[in-house]
Amino acid sequence: MRVVIVGGGFAGYHAAKSLRKTAGEDVEIVVLNPTDYFLYLPLLPEVAAGILDPRRVTVSIPETLPGVRLVLGVATGVDFDARHVAYTDPEDREHRIGYDRLVLAAGSVNKLLPIPGVPEYAHGFRGVPEALYLRDHITRQIELAAAAEDPAERDARCTFVVVGAGYTGTEVAAQGPAFTAALAARHPELAGQKIRWLLLDVAERVLPELGKRLGKTADEVLRARDVEVLMKTSVDHADDKGVTLTTGEPVPTRTLVWCVGVRPDPLVADLGLETAKGRLCVDEQLVVPGHDDVFACGDAAAVPDLTRPGEYTAMTAQHAERQGKLAGRNVAASLGYGRPGTYRHHDLGFVVDLGAGAAAANPLHIPLSGLPAKAVTRAYHLMAMPGNRVRTAADWLLERLTGRQTVQLGLVRSGAVPLDTDSPELPRR
Repeated sequence: MRVVIVGGGFAGYHAAKSLRKTAGEDVEIVVLNPTDYFLYLPLLPEVAAGILDPRRVTVSIPETLPGVRLVLGVATGVDFDARHVAYTDPEDREHRIGYDRLVLAAGSVNKLLPIPGVPEYAHGFRGVPEALYLRDHITRQIELAAAAEDPAERDARCTFVVVGAGYTGTEVAAQGPAFTAALAARHPELAGQKIRWLLLDVAERVLPELGKRLGKTADEVLRARDVEVLMKTSVDHADDKGVTLTTGEPVPTRTLVWCVGVRPDPLVADLGLETAKGRLCVDEQLVVPGHDDVFACGDAAAVPDLTRPGEYTAMTAQHAERQGKLAGRNVAASLGYGRPGTYRHHDLGFVVDLGAGAAAANPLHIPLSGLPAKAVTRAYHLMAMPGNRVRTAADWLLERLTGRQTVQLGLVRSGAVPLDTDSPELPRR
C-alpha cells in the first residue's frame, strides 16, 4: 500500500510522521515536495534580520523522517479515477506516481490584491529565498544610502514599508529596526540619519486575529522602537519611487514587504473538487467528500471548526500541524491500523516574537510580555521544531554575545522572488 502526501510543510510533514508511527513499515509513505526540507516558518523573520542562519529553519525531511520516501517535485494535477498524481521535478521533467491513499497538504502562497504596482514592486515572505532576498535587499539599501549624495534618495532608501499586521508582518516590522540600526552603525555617513519603518494594515489594530491584550503589547513594542504603526491604512499604488498610501500620503521608499496573508496553493483550484473560500472541503475526519481515499489538511483544506459551528479553522501553523497528525492517524485507520478521530482544536495560546528581548505570549491564556514572554516564546519554538534545536539555540546565543552578521551574499536577486509565484520556496530561474 502506498500513501502519497503532497506537501512537506506543517501539515504534510506531521502527517507523514504520524502515519509512520501508527502504521510502521507496512505502508510505503511518499512525500512529494519542492524542497528536501520542512520549513519552520515562524522563525523566518529572524533569518531576514540576520539572527539565524537559513539552515536552522530548514529541517531535512529524509534525515528526520526515516522510512519515508522523498520525491522532489511540484504537483501539477491529480487523476482521482486512475489514482495518480502528476508532478514536475526540479529539471522540468514530468512524472506520475500512483497512490492507494492521498493526502493533499499543498499549503499556501502569497495572497494577492488588485493594487497597481504591488505585483511589480512588492515581495512576499513565505520562503527561504524571499527571506534571503529581503536580508540582502535591506543591507544593500543601507549601504547605497551611505553612498548617496542626494538627501531625498538617502531618505527613500532608509524607509521600509511592511503591509500586513498579522503574525508575519508584525514580526518582520519588529525585527527590522534593530537590524537596520546594526547596519547603519557601520557607516559614519549615516550618523543622525532617520531610518523609518512603517507597518500598515486595513484592520483596526495590530494582530487582529489574536486577543486585544496581545495586540496591544505588540503595538506598544513597535511604537517604542519608532515603528510607524498605521492602522486602517494600506497601499493605494506603488511604483519605482515608492508607495502612495490610501490616505493620499506619498512615501518614497525602495522596500515594500507584502505580508497581507495567504491563499491556498493554486493546485487546489485545478482539482475539480468542492471548495470553500478557495480551500478543499473536508469532513471532520479530514476526508474529501466523495473520495474516501483522499484526505486534505492544513492551509489547503477548509476544516470545520467544531468549537465554532459553521466556521472553518484558520490558516495557521498550529492548525496545520495538528491536522497533519490527525490526517496521518486517519489514513492509517483507513488501512486497518487503529481508529479514526475527528478534528477538534483547543486553543492553548499563542506566541509572537518581537525581537530584541521582547515578545507577546499567552500560554494557557496567561498573558505575558517582556522577558517572560520571550523565554516562553523561544522555548515553544525549540520544542515545536522537529530538528536543528541545538544549532538554533547556539545562533541565538552567538547573536547576544557577538552581534549579528551584516553582509549581503547576493544569492537571490529580485527577479527570482516575484510576489506572484506558485512556489515561494523555490527561486524562479
